Amino acid sequence: MTAAAMLVAIAIDGAIGWPNWVYSRIGHPVTWLGALISVLEKHGNRTAYSSGTRLAMGTLTVVICVGATVSMAWVVASLLPEGYAGVLLTGLLAASLVATRSLYDHVAAVATPLTKGDLEGARRAVAMIVGRDPAQLDTSAIARAALESLAENTSDGVVAPIFWGGVFGLPGIAGYKAINTLDSMIGHRSDRYLYFGRSAARLDDLVNLIPARLTGLLFCVAARNPRTAFRVMRRDARAHRSPNAGWPEAAMAGGLGIRLSGPRVYGTETSEEPWLNGTCPDPTPEDLSRGLRLYLRSMLGLGGVLAVLAMLTW
Repeated sequence: MTAAAMLVAIAIDGAIGWPNWVYSRIGHPVTWLGALISVLEKHGNRTAYSSGTRLAMGTLTVVICVGATVSMAWVVASLLPEGYAGVLLTGLLAASLVATRSLYDHVAAVATPLTKGDLEGARRAVAMIVGRDPAQLDTSAIARAALESLAENTSDGVVAPIFWGGVFGLPGIAGYKAINTLDSMIGHRSDRYLYFGRSAARLDDLVNLIPARLTGLLFCVAARNPRTAFRVMRRDARAHRSPNAGWPEAAMAGGLGIRLSGPRVYGTETSEEPWLNGTCPDPTPEDLSRGLRLYLRSMLGLGGVLAVLAMLTW
């Protein structure tokens, strides 16, 4: 039944997302969790604390946030009815924790002005989804940044929550979202979060090991040239600085016949990253549109897998 509920979740999210009128009134589950993380970080990550104390307080923050989130989800799940009604209600609640539509919309917001030659508009849009200095990005760099964000966040924002929701139901998808939110807020390698956010970052790496590789496979199967995409993914994925992000990014690069990753600028610092599919050219605005189509085909493939699993396990 969990596969059926996750199928309902991506269908609902893909159709309507999280409407602005709802967000303006009650926010979003991620913003609620973000508020709790901010409070705990404020009190547990003080500069006067030693590195060991920061590590311990960061670990405690992870335990509190994930434990509270999973417990609340378990209570809610236990109150839901069985049968079709339970599947629909579980899917409705889980839909708020999936980013199928918002991910597409954010990347499409970059593709639209970029295709029209509006470089400044594309820079403003891409600044919403990546941490690089947009003023340093030309047309190909904007397309590359957007495609990398699309690939990585397909794993973090769609496949991983659906995977853990399929395994553990509502507590699974809620627990994953708590871990991923912790990582996005405190799992940085900066001086401030080096120790406090270490447990969050390591746990996020762990829970994304399987989903990242599944996402890469989805991209390979949905690509126009699956064998090439799979070859590039196997060859280049481990060259990425992240143990997980390289899999969907390399598959995306191979599937589109372009190169991704490479050097990028964060503020005043340049990060010298290796290329994925480095012998191919930089992406163009049309490649960004092709990437969005690849994403849509992958989501249809994911829906098909869930539908088969639902029929087999009902």
